[in-house]
Amino acid sequence: MNGPLEADEFRTRSFARSGPLNLTGFSNSGADWLDRFKPYIEDGKTIVVSPHKVWGPQTNDLVLQLRKRGISKIILGGMLANLCVESHLRELLEQGFEVAMVKDATAGPRHPVWGDGYQAAVINYRFLAHAVLSTDEAVDGMR
Repeated sequence: MNGPLEADEFRTRSFARSGPLNLTGFSNSGADWLDRFKPYIEDGKTIVVSPHKVWGPQTNDLVLQLRKRGISKIILGGMLANLCVESHLRELLEQGFEVAMVKDATAGPRHPVWGDGYQAAVINYRFLAHAVLSTDEAVDGMR
């Protein structure tokens, strides 16, 4: 029942973990945080929610964690612009959050037949998100 990308991720074990609460083998697995972001993510203040199961946050506790902390504005970026990231954007908007996309902190697949997933996503972001920003613009807006 998996879609083409999901089937390939399963085959290559791109996001394989032994369990949702177990980080054994996560460090330096390729799915780990980039070293330059670790000081921010592992700062004791950043909340990391359970992994989503397919594309969007409907199957994890992201919305719950945001609401428990009174967060209503989100800055969003991520790896699969036209799939996971866009799915998160749509669900968070449906849940009533204000969402800004960071276009240069987002990546997407390019396929010789299917097209440019990144470009497709950025077009949709402009129709959906409250703002589409560069990283510099997002950082400046947080100061």
